[in-house]
Amino acid sequence: MPKIFFHAFMNPSSVAIVGASNNPMKMGTMHALSILKDGFQGKFFPVHPTEEMVLGHKAYKSPLDLPEVPDLAMFVLPARYLLKVFDEFGRIGTKYAIVITAGFKEAGDAGIALESELKALAEKHHIRFVGPNCMGIVNRDINLNTSVSPITGPAGPLGLISQSGTYVAQTVDYLKKRGIRLGKAVSLGNEADVNIIDALEYMGADPNTTAIAMYIEAVRDVRRFLAAARKITPHKPVIAQYIGGSEAGGRAGLSHTGAMAGKDFLYDGLFRQAGIIRVHSVEDLYGIGWALATQPRIRGNRIGIITNSGGPGSAIADTLDSLGGDVPLFSQELKNKIKPLIPEHAPCGNPVDLTFALDMDVMTRDIPDLVMNSGEVDGIIMHGAMSTGWIKTVFPHLKDLMPETRLEDLVGKMTKDITESVRMPFKNHMPMTVSAFFDRSDHYTKAYEDNNVPVFDAPEKAARAMATLIKYKGVQDRGPAELFSEIPANDHAVEILARAAAEGRKSLDEVEAKQILAAYGVPVPVERLCYTADQVAQAAADIGFPVVIKACDPAILHKTDQGLVHVNIRDARAAAACFDAVLQAAGRSVPVLVAQMIQGQREFLAGITWDALFGHCVAFGVGGIFTEALNDITYRVAPLSTADAREMISDLRSQKLLAAYRGMPAMDLEALAEILSVISRLPLIHPEIREIDINPLLCAGTVPVAVDALIVIR
Repeated sequence: MPKIFFHAFMNPSSVAIVGASNNPMKMGTMHALSILKDGFQGKFFPVHPTEEMVLGHKAYKSPLDLPEVPDLAMFVLPARYLLKVFDEFGRIGTKYAIVITAGFKEAGDAGIALESELKALAEKHHIRFVGPNCMGIVNRDINLNTSVSPITGPAGPLGLISQSGTYVAQTVDYLKKRGIRLGKAVSLGNEADVNIIDALEYMGADPNTTAIAMYIEAVRDVRRFLAAARKITPHKPVIAQYIGGSEAGGRAGLSHTGAMAGKDFLYDGLFRQAGIIRVHSVEDLYGIGWALATQPRIRGNRIGIITNSGGPGSAIADTLDSLGGDVPLFSQELKNKIKPLIPEHAPCGNPVDLTFALDMDVMTRDIPDLVMNSGEVDGIIMHGAMSTGWIKTVFPHLKDLMPETRLEDLVGKMTKDITESVRMPFKNHMPMTVSAFFDRSDHYTKAYEDNNVPVFDAPEKAARAMATLIKYKGVQDRGPAELFSEIPANDHAVEILARAAAEGRKSLDEVEAKQILAAYGVPVPVERLCYTADQVAQAAADIGFPVVIKACDPAILHKTDQGLVHVNIRDARAAAACFDAVLQAAGRSVPVLVAQMIQGQREFLAGITWDALFGHCVAFGVGGIFTEALNDITYRVAPLSTADAREMISDLRSQKLLAAYRGMPAMDLEALAEILSVISRLPLIHPEIREIDINPLLCAGTVPVAVDALIVIR
């Protein structure tokens, strides 16, 4: 979709609304009041079948009666009346619409049919619309607010894209109390036309949006979403909360917006691949999103902590350490500069702990300036800046000792100019997050929030926000998406797949699967397919002992649990005996595979899985018999470049298995990344491939080898 489309959508010069009246308890009236009261300077046209005037504006009985064609039409009326009026707007030439009305796809079969009719009308008249079942849009650049809640005050740099109307319409007071200001917001509803990717592309290109927060119940076009996000995230942070990976969450999403939820682990991989930072609460969506939108980009992971209490300082340090931050011990030179500014007994090695000293200029201005200009940190977290909030709290104990002093006088004396303190992160081009137990009733909290310094109500939250800034630096450092070269189809692989299809099979046997992998450069063991005990004995001798002997039949998918695999066979007689044992366990005559015994203790899995929403995805993780027990597996959307694959490998919790460990050399990670990249492209080369399962992918010395493999075909 051209970027000009959604820009025009978000910047109408005139708005018509159907469903507003003079009844303040009607939802349409609330939407209209937001447009009229929040500063929109464009033209406003109410459409109402009986009212002459609506909210002081001349009303029109039909869109056909309007004096001019409005840029944007809004619909807040029962679903059964919508189509006729929507059609009339199309007939006069309106090109953009917001359908607030619910009762469509989310309401079942009748609603699905009605939504199809709405889409057909929109296509007929070339109308692009948001909704249905949404709360509209917000664009503070032109003071346009089409939601039901007032949004006033200065605009902010955070953009919000939400598949829930509540997170646009009902959070106004919540955000105001935390000093968080949206600049743009889009409530998408059912996404019958305009979708989450359209909004993402628009905000990615919008110069006034410095970070994007997304509430997601479903992404309907995974590949387009991935492509769009990967263009945006290297230069603009995107943060997302996904709801729907659980059974209950998916069921709620389906009834809420008609969204078909996807597997949580696939969304997790998608976000990582796209450079999107995932959070798990709406509190973090707003709070951490605000930190990403307002703070200077961080240059490293070294964080200085300045606090007036040891407990919060320790909590910040502990949280940072667990999330990839570094809390370095300050140099003696820096400590010597800090020491004269703090009580004699106070520690200053990092954290700097003023131990409840109340000189806020020292804490919020002098020490931060020293630390930020030391060259020893990349960011600052501060806890305990306070003034008027503190005096309001303790005044009941003080007032008897100060009978002539009023609280208002004390508050006035403590309300001073703290411009230098709140400008610290911007003056020094270094991010800062603040933790405070006092809300905006305190002068410091209010000043920080009003000047785009994020304040959190717990030390750990301030630390998590800073850790996210560090995480986003990793997204920026990886650069743009790497391209990969095309791989031509291998003739032997084509022949194998064609033969299996002609035989009506749903999978390849192990030999065929490995032959296809080997054709594209994936290492496999030396092996031979046998049909008699003598052939097995001879093959084992030719390959060289020890060997592995196992059944090889496309109908047998899991062999180990059925006694169909024998390992570490060391002589011809034992090999022949294994042939008989395999046939007995199988209960019928099956081919037997004799393979080189790959020596190695580190087992991984790699493969391709198919999902109805995501299509082909790549899996990599700890394999062998502990696959299910450890559940250390990560996913990405196929295909992958080798850079994608390297990043995927780094997701593994069991990183020690990849490095030199207990006398074993480090794995060849480049070879491993190449394997993942190659198998990710096989379904593109051979569309009949549905799934690939390599388990185990055994590390023989430094090189990963596909010891067992299965390929499922369509």
